[in-house]
Amino acid sequence: MACISTRHSQEWSLVSPLTIKTEADARDQRIAELEAENARLRTIRDALITRVESSGAHKPEPYAAFEHSVVLAEQVRERTEALNLAMSELKSSNRALITAREEAEMASQRLIDAIESIGDGFVLFDHCHRLVLTNSRFRSYWSKNGDLIRPGVAIADMKRLAVETGLVLEEHRDRQAGGVVYLLSNGRWVQVSERPTREGGLVILYSDITDLKNTEDERRERALAEKSQLLQSAVDNLSQGVVLVNDRGAPEIWNDRFIELTGLSPHQVSTETSFERLMALSETPLLTPDSLSNALEHRRQDGRVLEIRTHPMADGRYVNTYTDITERYRYAETLRESERWIRVVTDHVPALIAYVGADLTVQFCNKVYEAWYSAGNQSLLGRRLEEVHNPELYARLLPHVRDALAGHSVTFEFEETNARGQQRYMLRSYVPNQGQDGQVMGFFVLIRDITDRRRTALALQQAYDNLEQRVKERTAALTGLNSKLRQEISERALIEARLRDAKMDAERANLSKTKFLAAVSHDLLQPLNAARLFTSALMEQSFGPRAEGLVRSVSTSLDDVENLLGTLVDISKLDAGVIQPDISAFDLRDLLNNIAREFRQMAIGEGIDLRFVPSSAVVKSDSQLLARILRNFLTNAIRYTRSGSILLGCRRRKGGIELQVWDTGPGIPADKLTEIFQEFKRIRPAGAPQDKGLGLGLAIVDNIARMLGHRITVKSVEGRGSMFSVIVPLGQLTVDQYQPEVQGFVAPQPLDGSRIWVIDNDRTICDGMRTLLEGWGCEVVTAVSLDDLEHQVDLAATPVDVILADYHLDNDENGVDAVAGIHIQRDDTVPVVMITANYTNELKQHIRDLGYQLINKPVKPLKLRSVLHHLLLAG
Repeated sequence: MACISTRHSQEWSLVSPLTIKTEADARDQRIAELEAENARLRTIRDALITRVESSGAHKPEPYAAFEHSVVLAEQVRERTEALNLAMSELKSSNRALITAREEAEMASQRLIDAIESIGDGFVLFDHCHRLVLTNSRFRSYWSKNGDLIRPGVAIADMKRLAVETGLVLEEHRDRQAGGVVYLLSNGRWVQVSERPTREGGLVILYSDITDLKNTEDERRERALAEKSQLLQSAVDNLSQGVVLVNDRGAPEIWNDRFIELTGLSPHQVSTETSFERLMALSETPLLTPDSLSNALEHRRQDGRVLEIRTHPMADGRYVNTYTDITERYRYAETLRESERWIRVVTDHVPALIAYVGADLTVQFCNKVYEAWYSAGNQSLLGRRLEEVHNPELYARLLPHVRDALAGHSVTFEFEETNARGQQRYMLRSYVPNQGQDGQVMGFFVLIRDITDRRRTALALQQAYDNLEQRVKERTAALTGLNSKLRQEISERALIEARLRDAKMDAERANLSKTKFLAAVSHDLLQPLNAARLFTSALMEQSFGPRAEGLVRSVSTSLDDVENLLGTLVDISKLDAGVIQPDISAFDLRDLLNNIAREFRQMAIGEGIDLRFVPSSAVVKSDSQLLARILRNFLTNAIRYTRSGSILLGCRRRKGGIELQVWDTGPGIPADKLTEIFQEFKRIRPAGAPQDKGLGLGLAIVDNIARMLGHRITVKSVEGRGSMFSVIVPLGQLTVDQYQPEVQGFVAPQPLDGSRIWVIDNDRTICDGMRTLLEGWGCEVVTAVSLDDLEHQVDLAATPVDVILADYHLDNDENGVDAVAGIHIQRDDTVPVVMITANYTNELKQHIRDLGYQLINKPVKPLKLRSVLHHLLLAG
């Protein structure tokens, strides 16, 4: 039987039993030959001995016989030695053969053991591809038909039996692995790999890859599930409503936007309800690939307009999209209305108006243009200029047309005759229309009838000739009058100079007043700050209901004084240019959260619902000044809103963020919207309670916004409410961006045992601070200067937790220098809170660079307690 050639080139490294058997047969044949040669040599030896012994009587001479016997003996000895050598070689060969047989048997047994130890099924075929050897793993696959697999079975017969007996259910070609994968009847997957042996045989391994196959299937299912989830997420984030209808006509995938735009409820939409029945529940019409059109527009009862499109798929499914085109529809209607008005206006203009494209076709013209150049009622739209004008006129116009198409505006005039034979003098203007790329897309045509003007010009020329003499006469009369006018002008110039000097004096006086108010702000706030500290300490004591009410009344009055004084100081500092913006990029999250938390309690106290929409946008502005703008907006909203709600939120605009405050107050009359930003202007609706403000809040907002370069907008409807907003440009944070300190307040925490040094040049402030801090359980040491503090405590050794220092001290000293003097004498660094009425950016940045906390006057006790608690926890 012809042998089958192998398909692999890699050699089989183990020695097969057939090779060992062939070598043993060769050794046996060699031994047999040596034994036959040995027997022949013995026969020769015996014959020689017999001959020598039998021929001794016939020797003529004894010496000859002796010599002959010696020769024979020598020959016998040599033959004997050769025979012994051959016998020795024969014995060595026998021992080597025995060793080889033992090694062959051991190698064969080891091969069998190795094959049995393999976890894969093993099959060995000879050079004719007939079965030689298998292991138990392979035979286990044929548990029910194992008697069919025996040595000598051809590989083709074995494959046929595997299919006929039902052992193999499926066969797959694995291109990546370069082999075949079978699914067996027991549900296991095996991968087949083949290798040729040195003698031309074949070794086949059957590897169980069931676990790997299951893992791969699980991975594919997991990947498919993740893709489905990503697809659903992508669909949910679309601005369009999307629904995928399967080949059974039921919705398979949809998003919330689809449910919103169709007016359905979420429980109505399911994969069990047909799409046709589902859309019958909605006012939205049904659209499928079988409809007459694949797109339609639908106007809902609430006025919204939807664009519905259907997209068929090859497998019988289709996708419907629902787009809210209300704004686009209204914009289109607006454009159509605008076009109608443009048509109405141009048709009633006595001039000839048209637009000619780059291909010299008339794309627009008014009725006057059409009536002048059209002999009948034929439309000129779409017709070329050479068809509209007669050849002579077209030839005269062509050079000017080329100039317009080259991008030049041209104006010229000459006589021409219209389609009805009327001859008029016309003034033409060609204005090119250039696109964004600079290419001329056409030109506008404006033609005016100047026949009457030309006639008038001729008449005027004639009149000019007659009037020239009269002008000379009048010139002489006017010369005298002119000298009198020059004298009057000189007098008025002197008066104007005096007015300018008076205006400059007034401006200098106003600026001096403004600078004075800005400069004395520290002195004005000092007693107010002390009063605030004392009242805060009193409010924490228990004096009885009546005394506590009096203390609260005093605190409320101080709040009013603080607000009024702060407003006056702020407007003065703005006018004096003392406040300079510190522009930087920051996150709106903390700013808006703190403001909302601050005003929510105030709104609750007034019975108003304050709603807040957070934002994490990054803007570029001064965070404190921007917060002042929003606080003024919210203060006015709470002040004038009797009931309802207030909304604080953001809207993205092109290149910026618009921070908005909406209220449901009484609104502002349209003719008063500009007055509310003027100083000392207040609009109080009828029946509204008396306002304690000065009318400076929005004036401050306007000044701050102009300083920051932000735009303030206001919208209001009387009886419904108002919206104030400020537009802030977007920013971008850097890696080393300064993080603004938290402005919100934390809940009061116990400060018992905290050691605090207070440095302030005002004894009243020191007493008030001592009273307040000792009421919180602190151990307080107060001093008016560094020398005063040094006389009371050992600066180097006395323990201290926090230093409170006023920036402005006596004798040209400041709190920063005083704290530096303390730190020079100490080994540790004490946390510092710097208190000041100075709002300049230079001082604020200087305090930040030193790592100190900054609190502006007047000090709010709750904020001071929050800062102390934060520093003590951090320490």
